[in-house]
Amino acid sequence: MSALLTPRTTAAADWRALGTTVRLVVTDPALLDSCNLLLARHLAEVDAACSRFRPDSELAALDDSAGRPVRVSPLLAEALAVALRAAEATDGAVDPTVGSAMEAIGYDRDFTLVQEDDRPVRLTVKRAPGWRTVHLDRATGTVTVPHGVRLDLGATAKAWAADKAATMLAQAAGCGVLVSLGGDTAVAGEPPADGWQIRVQDVTGPADRTPPEGPHTTVGLHSGGLATSGTSARNWRRGDHTLHHIVDPNTGLPAQTPWRTVTVAAPTCADANAATTAALVKGPGAERWLTRLGLPARLVAQDGLVITTPGWPAPLRGAGLCQSAAPPRGATSPHRGTAA
Repeated sequence: MSALLTPRTTAAADWRALGTTVRLVVTDPALLDSCNLLLARHLAEVDAACSRFRPDSELAALDDSAGRPVRVSPLLAEALAVALRAAEATDGAVDPTVGSAMEAIGYDRDFTLVQEDDRPVRLTVKRAPGWRTVHLDRATGTVTVPHGVRLDLGATAKAWAADKAATMLAQAAGCGVLVSLGGDTAVAGEPPADGWQIRVQDVTGPADRTPPEGPHTTVGLHSGGLATSGTSARNWRRGDHTLHHIVDPNTGLPAQTPWRTVTVAAPTCADANAATTAALVKGPGAERWLTRLGLPARLVAQDGLVITTPGWPAPLRGAGLCQSAAPPRGATSPHRGTAA
């Protein structure tokens, strides 16, 4: 017996939260507004727990804990657990104890304000304290952060929040859901027939516009997560230095990397984003590290050379860099997202 599957229509909403772009797509347009309200509430809770830029956040309160165990909310405990797990999985290349290093290079407020500040900074090599200095006790719901250590969850929190939101919304609404936070994309529920169409690109831009420059490609995502990290989307000038937000924990300075962007697909967006950030920090040979982990990845070198690992879909014949069918020129794909 066979059945004709009726193509699902989709609906999307775009806005901003957590200092980045938010894109929500659902396969049932009637549920978009209610899902968007749930997403907004979820992201507000994440911001209150995890923001490094809010003096009233739970994370900021840990700065004054002076090495004493502090009881934290289940939400922050989960976010910290994800960050510590990412640090262990990447051999410390992704490390939540780079908060002070981030501040030292000028990333101490919302990125739109960082770009407006052109005061020079003094760059000093200083190794991050290390993720092993942080003790999270899930049984008691407490975390102990040594005196002088400041945490930054920027490398993991958005991707984790996207995972959590996509799963929550799909369960609540009973439809397919895509949540993208600054290009960190998680999907859950039943996807569209051809998968969620995700354009991977070097430059940040809206989902319905082809990027005017830089290599790009489109993949169909049916489950899990996709993330892109790079050094070109969030960079700024301070004095004579061009800086970016991917910090090498070994130096406390922006990573010197041969890669412009790295994109990874993984069972979760949090895993994908940890791998992309680590690949930038690891630099030469990152493609071999990703291959050993069995992660499909696409790395773009500073000169534009594109390298892929096993499992990354090959370009369709005659379709340039596209891995799946793109909408006709002038049309838009309603279930499209971007990872940039």
